Amino acid sequence: MTAPDATTSRMPVLYLSHGAPPLADDPVWTGQLADWSRDLPRPKSILVVSAHWESAPLAVGATETVPLTYDFWGFPEHYYQVTYEAPGAPELARDVAALLARPGQPVHQDPDRGLDHGAYVPLVEMFPAADVPVLQVSMPTLDPRGLFEIGRKLAPLRDDGVLIMGSGFTTHNLSLATFGDTSNSGPAWGQEFDQWAKEAVESGDIDAILDFEHRAPAARIAHPRTEHWAPLYVSLGATADDWQDGTTTVDGFWYGLSKRSFQLN
Repeated sequence: MTAPDATTSRMPVLYLSHGAPPLADDPVWTGQLADWSRDLPRPKSILVVSAHWESAPLAVGATETVPLTYDFWGFPEHYYQVTYEAPGAPELARDVAALLARPGQPVHQDPDRGLDHGAYVPLVEMFPAADVPVLQVSMPTLDPRGLFEIGRKLAPLRDDGVLIMGSGFTTHNLSLATFGDTSNSGPAWGQEFDQWAKEAVESGDIDAILDFEHRAPAARIAHPRTEHWAPLYVSLGATADDWQDGTTTVDGFWYGLSKRSFQLN
């Protein structure tokens, strides 16, 4: 199948569970990501909001190709040899600044910060040619409404062929993860939260998602800290004013964590 060109329609928005570096060794998950990307319109550029970059004031990363940020510890050496030399996106950085800057609060630049694993691990599988410009933007807060409004302000980029990608993990409790388990099984609390997330996102229940700590089953177990759920707020904001649907594109469990991912239109 030939994917449609980004210039023919408004780009969808993604929220994906990004995995850790060993995701590259899992043929099931890598295949799911590759299949997903083949059905996407080819983007002009990609804007990533990753759970692994919290920085206030809001900042954009390198606008030219710089080394990746290997923001993990204790893995075998070959995971630190992965490269992803996607072009920088200086034009996109200017557009982001124009949309998000406020009087006295400019968008900051971090020209030396390369893509972190929340960005490059899935991108290696989805866009392996590394020929689409990529820009990463920080999360300046974990406040649900604040991130939702950032997404809403970024929405016009979709009309210019920009693929907005929120990168987190649908459940993320490393103290209860079963490392090395790729059997696609999850604990009861993970299955309950995963099913709730599916229903909430696919139905577009924004209020429930923004208030997930009070609405979702096992919310505090699934996310002892909310940074891996928070990129979803940006993704939802970017579709809020013309919501059509939300669709699960990847499901199942990896290391006991829900890898459910969504495409929002």
